[in-house]
Amino acid sequence: MLQVPFIRENKDLVISRLEKRNLDATSMVNEVISLDEDRKRIQTELDNTLAESNAISKEIGNLYKSGEGQKANILKEKTTQLKEASKTLADTLSNTVDALTELLYKIPNVPNAIVPAGSTDEDNEEIFKEGDIPVLHDGALPHWELAKKYDIIDFELGNKITGAGFPVYKGKGARLQRALIAYFLDKNTAAGYTEYQLPHLVNEASGFGTGQLPDKEGQMYHVGEDNLYLIPTAEVPGTNIFRDTILDESELPIGITGYTPCFRREAGSYGAHVRGLNRLHQFDKVEILRVEHPTQSYKALDAMVEHVKGILQELKLPYRILRLCGGDLGFTSALTYDFELFSTAQDRWLEISSISNFETFQANRLKLRFKNAEGKNELAHTLNGSSLALPRVLAGILENYQTEAGIEIPEALQAYTGFKIID
Repeated sequence: MLQVPFIRENKDLVISRLEKRNLDATSMVNEVISLDEDRKRIQTELDNTLAESNAISKEIGNLYKSGEGQKANILKEKTTQLKEASKTLADTLSNTVDALTELLYKIPNVPNAIVPAGSTDEDNEEIFKEGDIPVLHDGALPHWELAKKYDIIDFELGNKITGAGFPVYKGKGARLQRALIAYFLDKNTAAGYTEYQLPHLVNEASGFGTGQLPDKEGQMYHVGEDNLYLIPTAEVPGTNIFRDTILDESELPIGITGYTPCFRREAGSYGAHVRGLNRLHQFDKVEILRVEHPTQSYKALDAMVEHVKGILQELKLPYRILRLCGGDLGFTSALTYDFELFSTAQDRWLEISSISNFETFQANRLKLRFKNAEGKNELAHTLNGSSLALPRVLAGILENYQTEAGIEIPEALQAYTGFKIID
């Protein structure tokens, strides 16, 4: 959530940067400023009314003590009027604050200056590409057919048990899945991230804290009886560890990692591009999160990008990095880099990671602050990234490492799987 003083002091910048998201924010920004002016005016009037009421109440007490009860009774009528006025002002103030907060929840984060303008993913900027795209043998298959051929993932069984988008991993498929989780966690902890095991359901406050609510409510699974939400990513419970927290500056930076299943309704997602593991309602992901000093967050973002690059280099998978345009940028992000893996059998790029800097946007919602060198409370910056999302990494391994003899396992994973080939 944007801070009102920032909007007020940078009105033109906020409007022009939000235009990168193809959003005309002029009326919303003007309304924020107007509501904030109303809030301050009403607050001043309320404070003055309460002060006058308190002063008269004190005077009434003195009059009674001095035996001037008649004058005191006259003043009591005045205090009654002031109390009624203060109640009306308090209600008006509360409604104004609620309207301002509701409006602020609707305004997305301001894109960083280097975010390119654009409307769709076709406008994203490719900034890096690495890895050789393998030449597959005749008769090479997409991963959903490989999964059936080697009996390692059963999509039909998942459909029977739950529904489409809930695959069942079997045998060496399940072991490869487990190996990837352990491998990613080990790489992250070796890089200095502290491992957490996190809840898979969160409350409403956690959803608001990281920006999933109210923006993505329709994409989340809701447990109505308990008013809890199945997590769409470990970002939600992981970042909410620090909700309503004041850190000491010496505690920064903080880096955590965790594995969780992720649950997304993915409403409206149909077609050949979502076959197999390409888009699921339940999938596994290992996440990295950082809480940073504002002056260091973009260095941290670059380090996170380099970290994920190192993992993909070790797995010897062809990938590229995109800088997302304004139209493809997430609601809470100021700058996002997407990693895409090339699926040779599908002849297309598959997104496998998003690494984002939210600056103070989430921290303002979370009330995540640190005490700076001057002893003042300051909002921290939050960042997160997939390291990595498993389904499409697994799909890429199956497709890019397939041979006529079977599916080879990347050398980096063999110590985790205990086997070198799926045949």
